[in-house]
Amino acid sequence: MRFEYFRYAFKNIRHRRLRSWLTLIGIFIGIAAVVALISVGQGMQNAINEEFQKAGADRITIQPAGGFAGAYVSEKLYQSDVDVVNRVKSVDFATGVIVKTGRIKYKDQTESAAIFGIDSDEDTKRFIEKIDFFLIEEGRQFKSIDNNVAILGSNIASDLFDREIVLGEKIIVEGKEFKVIGIQKKSGSPMHDNMVRITTDSAQELFGFEKTEEVSMIFAKVKPGLDPLEVAEDVRDALRKDHDVKEGKEDFIVVTAEQMIEGFNNILLVIQVVLVGIAAISLVVGGIGITNTMYTSVVERTREIGIMKSVGAKNSDIISIFLLESAMLGFFGGILGVVIGLSVSKVIELVAVSAGVTVLKAYFGIELIFGALLFSMVVGTVSGVLPAKSAAKMNPVDALRSMI
Repeated sequence: MRFEYFRYAFKNIRHRRLRSWLTLIGIFIGIAAVVALISVGQGMQNAINEEFQKAGADRITIQPAGGFAGAYVSEKLYQSDVDVVNRVKSVDFATGVIVKTGRIKYKDQTESAAIFGIDSDEDTKRFIEKIDFFLIEEGRQFKSIDNNVAILGSNIASDLFDREIVLGEKIIVEGKEFKVIGIQKKSGSPMHDNMVRITTDSAQELFGFEKTEEVSMIFAKVKPGLDPLEVAEDVRDALRKDHDVKEGKEDFIVVTAEQMIEGFNNILLVIQVVLVGIAAISLVVGGIGITNTMYTSVVERTREIGIMKSVGAKNSDIISIFLLESAMLGFFGGILGVVIGLSVSKVIELVAVSAGVTVLKAYFGIELIFGALLFSMVVGTVSGVLPAKSAAKMNPVDALRSMI
């Protein structure tokens, strides 16, 4: 009997094709928008998590309160802070880095880029080689004897200037000449793919940090087997004591890779919820469309309803038929919406990749697909409740008298 209901409902949808298609528009537009937004949002979240894993889950970052761009905040970090962090027993290794924006000249073209100054000693080299962001595609890493040399992010070498920069060529950084000894692998991180890496000594000279020994941030590696969150607290305690500040009044920020991931995920979640909420408004409109269609169907099929009731159909049977029909409208709209939504998200990914943004990826999870289909069926079913009840309440005698 239930299968007969299904066939009957499907037959009615096919019989009113134009109206059915117009009704589906509201549903599949809403589902497509929701699916596309969730697909892109979840894909971006997964990509960001992967990027942080590349940086190392055992890494801790220390930066001045308010940011690492020392020129824009009153708080500063210095080489003495690096020494303090290195003395923490649970820290395996720590190094200070300088991050600034500078002018890069190649041939007759001048552009701006991030300048990243880092030590060239063997300990730092071993630390850097374990971070995927700094892996070398061509050339080599710094050596302790290097001076006035540079390693370029992949985008700097291939895209920033009209002509590609190759190994051995010279570039001018803030008026000083550097020889290119390495080009990093493309990491997908805009920051690391668009940097010029030089030694700390060169960066200090360029930006006048020789006397102050200022650093923009500190990278620290946790000793094997220890919890990064606990080590981060050890580092906070040591720096509080050295800076003579109380808890809650720190002039520095200590964060683990896990905390950074969590922070980004929370921001993405809020944005995603807002966007999906806006997109869901069109689903409400689609649901109203289904309700209107089902009410029209009830009026058109008044005589049919009367005949069914006269041969023994119960109110529950009438309700089941109309609810099944509205659920099918929602389901078919959901199928179209999923296909369109995933297609849109894939197009967004391809456009982003062509623009050099690899963290914007589409997500095609089974739970997303089935969740969207289930949701569209629920919207369809709920939208058909009132028309179904209206059909079930009809008096069979009055219905049979109808000329419709």
